[in-house]
Amino acid sequence: MRIMIGIGHPKQVHIWKNIVKNLIEDGHEIKILATDKDVAVDLLDVYGFDYETYGRRTNSLAKKAYGLVGHTLNALSVAKNFKPDILIAGTPYLAYVSKILRKPHIMITDTEHANLVYWLTYPFTDVIITPSCFKGRINPKKHVAFDGYFELAYLHPNYFTPDPSVLDDVGLSEDDKFIIIRFVAWEASHDVGQSGINNDMAVEYISKLERYARVFISSEVKLGSDFEKYKLKIPPEKFHSLLSYAELYIGESGAISAEAGILGVPSVYVSSLVGTMGNFDELEERYGLVYSFQDSKLALDNALELLEDKNTHTKWQKKRGKMLDEKMDVTKFMTEFIEDHPDSFEKYKQRCGT
Repeated sequence: MRIMIGIGHPKQVHIWKNIVKNLIEDGHEIKILATDKDVAVDLLDVYGFDYETYGRRTNSLAKKAYGLVGHTLNALSVAKNFKPDILIAGTPYLAYVSKILRKPHIMITDTEHANLVYWLTYPFTDVIITPSCFKGRINPKKHVAFDGYFELAYLHPNYFTPDPSVLDDVGLSEDDKFIIIRFVAWEASHDVGQSGINNDMAVEYISKLERYARVFISSEVKLGSDFEKYKLKIPPEKFHSLLSYAELYIGESGAISAEAGILGVPSVYVSSLVGTMGNFDELEERYGLVYSFQDSKLALDNALELLEDKNTHTKWQKKRGKMLDEKMDVTKFMTEFIEDHPDSFEKYKQRCGT
């Protein structure tokens, strides 16, 4: 089978890397189309995947609207040459291409508040795959839910082993304690009007957290001179290894907040979006792996309490074990769903209870 996969964000590279390897090993031909955003293409290079880009990620809504047409036309040109049997993505472009080519399209998503993307994509896609905790309403004739998280496609212990050499990269040993803080740019279409940690609070975060451990800052935005010495400087493919060794994660990134919790690292999520996403609600309420706050002061207080508790690490590893016991092998699920499509739709729709 000839499969075209669209990637619009670095996280999606991680989601797809093991699934693509499975598909290639099973004899399928894969064409990856990527948006040139952040480190997405760098990660594709590191993992050795062949890919083409169909445009750069833009920040303003006007440029995004213009880019929608350009990206779609570029994707159509590539697709006509590749002749895919099926197209898969979390962005609208390949959905439109699938309709033009009259080929099936699968959409994956776990972000309930990406309403503009859904409005642009849902009418043109054939199947929408989400975690079972997804809060959004989706036409049941198109919806398949799985009991897991997309982060498990790359962070499940079946597929992920931390690389300890990353500690050497930042001048630490396994006995050293450190904390990761993450700031985001709030430039995605679904992030308009949202917020997290303001600059004054960021200073307070650092001053109080570094009393307990060394502080590293990972940031999508340019850091001021006061923060530069805390900037994390490691290859992007090593980030999850470093995260797995952290004493604590706190920050504005929903993706990394979930990743930290799934890795068994105490995770504090700070965002005005708290309460809108099912995966965070479940990771907090069912497993206690992530704590979420709209108020950045309350978030810091919670982080300090976790650092004061000498048993926090042991508690989180136990919670993580419970979560892993209850969740699906997402890589296996996605591989089988794609390979068996369209028969897989009814099979998994019934099995997953949607």
